[in-house]
Amino acid sequence: MKCVAFIILFSALGAIAQTNQTAAAAAATRPMTLQNCLRLALSQNFDVQVQRINPQIALFALETAYAGWEPAFNISGQHNNTVSPASLTANEIQIPSSTSDENQFSSGIKGVLPWGLQYDFSGNVSDTYGTKYSTDTNGFITGSPFRNSAGSISVTMTQPILKNFWIDGTRLAIRVAGNRLKYSKQGLRLQLITTVTAVANAYYELIYAQGNLEVQQQALQLAQTQLSQDRQRAQIGTLPPLNLRQDESQVAQSQANLIAAQDTLLLDQNTLKNLITDNYTKWHDVDIQPSEPLAAPLVSFNLQNSWAAGMDERPDLIQARLNLQEQGIELRYYRNQLFPELDLFGTYGFNAGGGEQFRDTFGQLNEGNQPFYTYGAQLSMPLGDYGPRTQFRSTKATLRQVLLQFKQLEQNVLVEIDNAVKDAQSKYQSVEATRQARIYAEAALEAEQEQYAVGKTTTFTVLQYQNLLTAARSNEIRALADYNEALAALAQQEGTTLQKFGIDVQGI
Repeated sequence: MKCVAFIILFSALGAIAQTNQTAAAAAATRPMTLQNCLRLALSQNFDVQVQRINPQIALFALETAYAGWEPAFNISGQHNNTVSPASLTANEIQIPSSTSDENQFSSGIKGVLPWGLQYDFSGNVSDTYGTKYSTDTNGFITGSPFRNSAGSISVTMTQPILKNFWIDGTRLAIRVAGNRLKYSKQGLRLQLITTVTAVANAYYELIYAQGNLEVQQQALQLAQTQLSQDRQRAQIGTLPPLNLRQDESQVAQSQANLIAAQDTLLLDQNTLKNLITDNYTKWHDVDIQPSEPLAAPLVSFNLQNSWAAGMDERPDLIQARLNLQEQGIELRYYRNQLFPELDLFGTYGFNAGGGEQFRDTFGQLNEGNQPFYTYGAQLSMPLGDYGPRTQFRSTKATLRQVLLQFKQLEQNVLVEIDNAVKDAQSKYQSVEATRQARIYAEAALEAEQEQYAVGKTTTFTVLQYQNLLTAARSNEIRALADYNEALAALAQQEGTTLQKFGIDVQGI
């Protein structure tokens, strides 16, 4: 009964394995290097595409802030009509109402220069005409038409001396927006490092999955060979039938392990595909075959150099410095707002008047023989100044908090790099240790098989050595993958991932 159960189980597992192998064979095979995967990820990964938009948005915000320095042009025109009411003279003679019409035109350009100087170039002309009624010396009512034009051109400048002299609202917005642009670029760089590291790890995991699949196939072959040989021994009566049950169990377990390895391989392929494309359906039937073997390059680990690299290259640390700078900019602004508002101002221009038409006014303005000017100073000082002082204290406290957070992050970076260096060193040592373990396991199995051939050991012991060899082979590949992933993790902690994989940020 047990034999029948083993046969059924073996057949089911074989059918599943055959189905998976058939599906894998049907997929289009595509050999790919790690650099191939990285190039695809940098252009098609969703996270990278999303993060790539942030610097564009930040640049728009900076350009918007610069708009505070753009001059504004204005022009206007209007018509005024005035009717003076009728009146009575001393002799009770009614004087008709007078009418007056006026056409006014004005224009100007005003704005602010980068050092806070406010300027206003303006000009205006007006043309007034109508009829005015009055009584002469004889008491007769006379109507006198009139018409005259006037105008002026001038420039007025105002320069803050205390408040808004070092930095004003526009300069604050520009500096903060410039800071945020740098911050968003580091955010993109951080995402690139994260994605590149994830792709590298997925690539190494895929190599491991393929290697482990080969190891499990070798284990199945060992188990099947052992079963075939033991069946022959059982037929000639040199082996108890019970030993065949152990062989069949080993074959069934090896088949199950092979199926699990195949499933892991498919899942690891999907993980890599999800990282390198924004169109998964296009890659669904592609069988990615890593064309690079796992290696264990000897790296000269230097903790001091790694710390120095982390302090200079870590995007999150650079972002923390930018946050610190932003708080410094805001603190400078609010400190400047504590000063009284003392402004120097001056106006210079030319008047024109007395002409009957616009051309007379323009002619007088062109001659410039009616100049005028004013200059002075204006002081404005709030009596309490409670709001700006409170805002200054709040910003100063925030700066202290951000500084502490920055120092904490610096310390965390040092610890993370130290841990990454130690982990990479340990993983490198594991590579050699697992290689030796695999060599010893192969020799031990070979020796045990020789003992088994002359009847000096048992089937159970041989199967144990087979399992030990399978584990040793898998552990060796696992150690190689872990070491490469540890190197990628170290580069990520240092912020040198893009340099490690030869990626030019400027060309992205």
